[in-house]
Amino acid sequence: MAEISGPITGGSKGRVFAGPSIDLTAHGYLEKEFFLEGTATRYRPRPGTELGIDGRWEVEAVETSDFKTRFAVYRPVDPQSFNGTVLVCWNNVSAGFDGYNMDSPEILESGFAYAAVTAQRAGVHGMGDHPMGLVQWDPERYGSLSIPSDDYSYDIFTQAARLVGADRPRSPIDPLEGLDVRHVVAIGGSQSAGRLATYINAVQPLERVFDAFMPFLYFGSGSPLEVGDYVFNPAEPGERRGLPGVPCRLRGDIDAKILIANSELEAIACYPVRQPDTDRFRNWEAAGTAHVSAQSMRARAEAIRGEVDAPAMDFTGINEVPLNPVVESAYHHLQAWVATGTPPPSQPRIEFAGEPPEVVRDDDAIARGGIRLPQVEVPLATNSAVATPNGVMGFLGGSCVPFPPEKVRALYGDADTYLARFEQATLAVEKSGAILPRSVEPLIAEAKETFQKAIAGS
Repeated sequence: MAEISGPITGGSKGRVFAGPSIDLTAHGYLEKEFFLEGTATRYRPRPGTELGIDGRWEVEAVETSDFKTRFAVYRPVDPQSFNGTVLVCWNNVSAGFDGYNMDSPEILESGFAYAAVTAQRAGVHGMGDHPMGLVQWDPERYGSLSIPSDDYSYDIFTQAARLVGADRPRSPIDPLEGLDVRHVVAIGGSQSAGRLATYINAVQPLERVFDAFMPFLYFGSGSPLEVGDYVFNPAEPGERRGLPGVPCRLRGDIDAKILIANSELEAIACYPVRQPDTDRFRNWEAAGTAHVSAQSMRARAEAIRGEVDAPAMDFTGINEVPLNPVVESAYHHLQAWVATGTPPPSQPRIEFAGEPPEVVRDDDAIARGGIRLPQVEVPLATNSAVATPNGVMGFLGGSCVPFPPEKVRALYGDADTYLARFEQATLAVEKSGAILPRSVEPLIAEAKETFQKAIAGS
């Protein structure tokens, strides 16, 4: 098992990179960062087998290498507030630097502990001609870190999870300072969801570390096991943009529970490997959403302002139906699932038809079926995963095409009528379990502003 050191302090910046922007103290939480170092193993397909679409992959350990990385831990100050579950986050590095989302009301108010793990090389060393990894951001604090290859990321993730699990070593350093851990859940979004898919299919049967997995914004393909010194860089042209993933279902012959939370965009990508709900598997798809939303990207840009050298961007025209309320609800239901055995409610899937299969859309070009968030059920615009040509976020941002003011008036008349229908739709999706009660009022408040803008044509 890797050696742990910390809590880490100091450095030229004097703080943890990519930490939450909220006031943790006000929520009764604290933040500590640790280093872990040791020897990690890489895996390859067992001879005579392949990484097939059924997800039942057989792998073997083939080589080891030294590594040193970091993980940040967030936990309730009061042990009585801890709900018994540690969320172990596979930090996302698609932007060229380490990222994770702790600004979550459900995580903080429900008493989760959270370990944000830097498992991939780009998070430490950056990518491209202008790297923004940890060692560049604060050499004094992070300069000793090193990950030789993403081939070792799966075992690094395992070792970090063991250090925060129920059977973790309690001395000399316990990153959770005595908390009674009962469940360990792996989470990760987008590229990290692809890493989790490979972990589920290849590594979990060997290591059995996690009680549950929550991949979100998952494109239906596992990440490669073997990439050597290659570092994924979405800015690279042509064939260097990324190694192909492995389209696959998530294996159903493991004890761990799996909950996927996807937007319309990933539902399209996942359609060829779509699988039914079971007693250990749930798949949620939200119609009219995209991989990112204008609201989420504005919030993210604000959060990293001053952290990295990233250009200012205008997110006008991309999708404006955030998936976040659905992800928040997924956390809530996942906790009930591991703690009490109560499964998340099954949700309707987005409708597909034709050959090749395509999303079925209504007269406003809005997807039919799926989780019906109120902005989709009572629309003021066509929000979808269909990207605007040359859009600022490419295909990830989908699109938002506002209805003309005269159409808005014809549909709803006045603000009171619109808001009554919007509230009814919001309460309906809350009753389905796809969003939480705490999301209702913010959605209605945003709808009031959106309606005024729609009437004004702005």
